[in-house]
Amino acid sequence: MDLQQLVPLFRRLALQAGDRIMQVYAGPDFEVRAKGDASPVTEADMAADAVISAGLRAAFPDVPLITEEQAASHALTARTFFIVDPLDGTKEFVQRRGDFTVNIAYVEDGVPVCGIVYAPAKGRLFYTRPDGTAVEETGPFGPEPGPVRQLHVSTPDNAALMVVASKSHRDQATDDYIGRYAVRDMTSAGSSLKFCLVASGEADLYPRLGRTMEWDTAAGDAVLRAAGGRVVRFDDHAALGYGKPGWDNPFFIAFAPGVVLK
Repeated sequence: MDLQQLVPLFRRLALQAGDRIMQVYAGPDFEVRAKGDASPVTEADMAADAVISAGLRAAFPDVPLITEEQAASHALTARTFFIVDPLDGTKEFVQRRGDFTVNIAYVEDGVPVCGIVYAPAKGRLFYTRPDGTAVEETGPFGPEPGPVRQLHVSTPDNAALMVVASKSHRDQATDDYIGRYAVRDMTSAGSSLKFCLVASGEADLYPRLGRTMEWDTAAGDAVLRAAGGRVVRFDDHAALGYGKPGWDNPFFIAFAPGVVLK
């Protein structure tokens, strides 16, 4: 895969999808339906999915594409594929809290090697570059990339860690696990923004003791890895892999190396 071609395509499609999402978000009302797993879906999810899917299929018709909104119609037969969550954090979107993102990733041999996370309501755009680094583009976001700052994880102090946790899926098990650490402060964020806060050095540790799918994590995982971070399984601390049956993730921990995992 030519990442020199892929990165600008991801950027263009993420921004276009974000524009469609914000058109719905700015409206007076929108319909919210429940999917088969009881999670919400809106017209913004479907519009963003259509934009991204059309763009990826036109450019790379032979690369398998998995998206949250179309996953039920796909059987994964490859370890190399695109995986997309066109609107991650639909609950945040419905409640108009702004912590929602567009996630696009390319997974090669089970590893997310290229990804973009765009939070249109917050004006934050994070992505990997062809050279294997990660950046945040500082905007405003035009047809051509603007100024960027390179992302790198923090050098954590295990006596005073900064922790980020889910805004909508926080539970007692997560709080109990966080309680094993010496925590300086905590913040909450929705969607894949949590990965990006670790990637940017704004947090040291993000544990997730709850159900997620590969499209929820792949893009943020790619950005965090490119910024020097790690995402590992909760049970054995092995690297989180992609292309699993059903696209379900195990519990995981995202962190800056130097954090002593408990």
